Amino acid sequence: MPTSKQYDVIIVGGSYSGLAAAMALGRAMRKVLVIDSGKPCNIQTPHSHNFLTQDGKTPLEIATLAKQQLAVYNTVEFVNGTVTGGNKADDGFVVKTLEGEAFTGSKLVFATGVKDELPAIKGFAECWGISVIHCPYCHGYEVRNAPTAILANGVPGFELAKLIANWTADLRLFTNSASALTAWEAARLAEHGIKIIEKEVQELEHTRGKLRNVVFKDGSNMEVNVIYSRPSFTQHCTLPAQLGCELTEEGYIRVDVSQQTSIRGVYACGDNTSRMRTVANAVASGTTTGIMVNKELIEERF
Repeated sequence: MPTSKQYDVIIVGGSYSGLAAAMALGRAMRKVLVIDSGKPCNIQTPHSHNFLTQDGKTPLEIATLAKQQLAVYNTVEFVNGTVTGGNKADDGFVVKTLEGEAFTGSKLVFATGVKDELPAIKGFAECWGISVIHCPYCHGYEVRNAPTAILANGVPGFELAKLIANWTADLRLFTNSASALTAWEAARLAEHGIKIIEKEVQELEHTRGKLRNVVFKDGSNMEVNVIYSRPSFTQHCTLPAQLGCELTEEGYIRVDVSQQTSIRGVYACGDNTSRMRTVANAVASGTTTGIMVNKELIEERF
């Protein structure tokens, strides 16, 4: 049987939001454990932007610095592992890992992020996070005015086209099937010079993830250097749902203003709770979570 060690708070996920929560709790003199599998969703992203003091740094640089700063606090411990299960216990929550360890915490924080479900287009996965991107606020300035496409349809395609048009006039919309746009939406895009391409995409030709050309299933091709896409996603960790945490209609973990889930004592922060997928937002929600978890512990124990 695996051994169990008691903590005030167990944080599942050691990227930006998890590390921010750990710092807030560690500085509040709480005994904290961070369990991380080392597989962040932005592992291919070359640079992070729109985060004050860290603009242009690699995601790894930011995370490494955060861990170095956390190492100062002997209240915070780290375990490399993959959480596979857990349950409610008399003294909090028990979390079990693939490596056969078990840990008990009075409170539980999920900072586990989401897993993108990439389309089965040749070259898409290799370009994801490099030249196929999801957020103009994170990466748009670096690819401004480049030959750009949006891979989407219907309302999501129209709304994304409106957004991206602020960064480049060299823009077209790939619906990847028959257009689901209304006549009004199509006319508005045409007014702004955004062409709608209804051909199915077969391949993204690239060099080490940097997009050069899009090949369609009819054999034609088009020079494109950047594609914006917002693929569907699933929760990276299924344990919150197993514990009974409610999800929103979009698939995010439902949290209140204190970042607490529908299960008392279980909190969540970062990409698994919000469509605002930025490093700055992840850090902010993680810090908020740490403060709110500590507040609940104070109310229970004082």
